Amino acid sequence: MKISSEKREKISEQILALLYSVSPKSMFTYAVAKEAARDEEFTKEILLSLKKKNLVLEIKKSPKGKPYLRRSRWVLSDKTYKAYQDNQ
Repeated sequence: MKISSEKREKISEQILALLYSVSPKSMFTYAVAKEAARDEEFTKEILLSLKKKNLVLEIKKSPKGKPYLRRSRWVLSDKTYKAYQDNQ
């Protein structure tokens, strides 16, 4: 089943709004998928497309500096956070 680009944009907006609501904290991919009620692989695909647009940042290390082997945390980029803050 294919999702239209319009629906992908709406889902992307939901994910950005979710990350803004928990900012400055970051969220793991599974937590974003759970909150957005979407499949993890689909959510990761959306997050990676947002990363290419420089809207979110992927964190591949734990707070202690150890690299994650299979996980990623996500946070809004500064530019995106400021844009959301200006619209509030």
